[in-house]
Amino acid sequence: MCHYCGCREIPLIRDFIAEHESVTDHAGSVVRALDAGELSDARAHLDRMGAELRDHWRGEEDGLFAVMGQDEEYRDYIDALKAEHRELGALLAAGDLTDLRYQTLIRAAVRELTLHISKEEEGLFPAALTALTGEQWNFAMAAWRAVHT
Repeated sequence: MCHYCGCREIPLIRDFIAEHESVTDHAGSVVRALDAGELSDARAHLDRMGAELRDHWRGEEDGLFAVMGQDEEYRDYIDALKAEHRELGALLAAGDLTDLRYQTLIRAAVRELTLHISKEEEGLFPAALTALTGEQWNFAMAAWRAVHT
């Protein structure tokens, strides 16, 4: 994440970034647990990661994505991010960690999650600084709060 544009000073973006950091921590714990053969620990972290992501995605999609998606310039970018949410959500819900193929998919998903977060933190969030009106920021923040009450 860049530190020069100032988006980290916006409370909503700061909160999204904190959620990204928590999810990334869980993802790392999943991989370490898989490496150690501790499948119950891996499952626990995967479940916590999934729960955090579901709330995070709802906050993003109902708020920031909704207002930025009104602008044709950002619509395709946001649609791709939402598709990535759906893909990862389906993967997290569908697997058995005793299956080595599923473990491989989870490891790949953790790498993809890092790229996904980069697209948000280095692309979408800085763009939001100049793209959104005060009313749109208020809408996006209210959507996040609705999920995080």
